[in-house]
Parts: sequence; C-alpha cells; structure tokens
Amino acid sequence: MSEPIPGARDRARPTVTVLDYGAGNVRSAVRALEEAGADVVLSADPRAVLDADGLVVPGVGAFAAVMDGLRAVDAPRLIGRRLAGGRPVLGICVGLQVLFDAGVEHGQHSEGLGEWPGTVERLRAEVVPHMGWNTVEPPEGSVLFEGIEDERFYFVHSYGVQYWDFPQSIERMRPPQVTWSDHGGRFVAAVENGALCATQFHPEKSSTAGIRLLRNWLATLPRTGRLDDLVAADPLAAADEPADRPGPADRPGQAPA
Repeated sequence: MSEPIPGARDRARPTVTVLDYGAGNVRSAVRALEEAGADVVLSADPRAVLDADGLVVPGVGAFAAVMDGLRAVDAPRLIGRRLAGGRPVLGICVGLQVLFDAGVEHGQHSEGLGEWPGTVERLRAEVVPHMGWNTVEPPEGSVLFEGIEDERFYFVHSYGVQYWDFPQSIERMRPPQVTWSDHGGRFVAAVENGALCATQFHPEKSSTAGIRLLRNWLATLPRTGRLDDLVAADPLAAADEPADRPGPADRPGQAPA
C-alpha cells in the first residue's frame, strides 16, 4: 500500500468553491458549507471553479449587476463548462435568478445565463421585499428537501420567477423538479435539474433546515476533484479516483429518467 501523499485532501469531505465575483456577504455561505461538511474556498480562479466537486454561485442585489459581476470573472463560460461535464452547481438567491433567460427590474431587461426558460419579475405582493421565513412546496422525491419538506426557509427578495414552462424535447430526459413558495402569488423557490440546482431562499441563513439542505446537496457531489499536482509524485494516487460523470447532450444537468 502506498503512503498518503502529503497535501492530499480528505476524500471523505467534498471540495466546494464559492464563486467570488464581488457579491456581498458570502462569508456566511462559506461558514454554512463548512458546517455542512465541505472543504470550502472562496475564489474566482478558473481552476478552483472547474476542479471543485461543487460550485456555489451566490447572489445579492440587482439582476443586471450580478450578471455584470459574473461576466467580469468569465463565470458564464466556466459554469457552462462545469455543466457540460455534469459537474454540480448550486445557485443561491439571485444566483438562482440569473440561471433563467432574463430579468426585468425597474424597466430594465437583462439577459441571464439561459439555463432555464423564464423571466425574473417583481413579485405581485402588496409588501416587498419578501423578507423572512416562509414554507415551501417541494415535489415528491426531492433530494434537496429530503427530511425537511415541512421546514421554513429564509427569503430576502423582491423579484422572482412566477411562471414555469419547460419544454421537454427529449422524452427520456427527466424534467427539472420545481419547488414553489407563495408571497402575493406563487413563485419558484428552488429547482433541481440534475447537476444544476438553485434556491431562491438563503440556506446559509435558514438555521438547521438550511444546513440540512446543504448536506443533502453535498451528498450528491461526485468526488472528482483532480489530482493533477499529485500524479507526478505518486501515479497510484489517481487509481481510485472516479471519472467525471458525462454531461447530457441537451439541457445541462439532466439525466435519463
């Protein structure tokens, strides 16, 4: 048996990169992920983004400003590369919103990442922002909400996706699972789409329920962090390393039903 390689990470803990593109208050996300059981770095370095077992895309503020920040660190391309290889990504708050086609705020139309069809619009509620704890309605078989289906989660937002229309172009592809909540009308609270997941609420601010949701997500991550720097020292080190899961040819993150 070969000796452990100095500096090799603990394979029992998944590695997660929280994307650092100028979004505020991301330290709470880092701490929550660490509490949930991950080795976490806050970075926009392309290698850190691509090689981590999981990538978290946080987001606070305006849709257009978040998209500008993401473009500044080449995040649309890096996120696309991860999803093309079936590498998990989790969006939080505006990090969920930018995954849709577009956002409309104060009359300004901004293009999103276009992973899911839909437009982010102002909530149809008498009181906005929607701030505080609220229940959610996860679909049967949800992985993210396993064991916490009846819990409350913490929301802070004035905009959301209120209509969901996902064309199923390939019958064998499993459609995304959508979780809903209500504030003056129904809106998308979370989406689970194979390698691509996102929540409108803040798991890192949702107490024990949020930590449990992050643990549920971490449990889905393949341990595929690369060993490029270690192979030269010990070629046997990569012998047990699983290959990347193949990505779909259609929508990123979908898997056969």
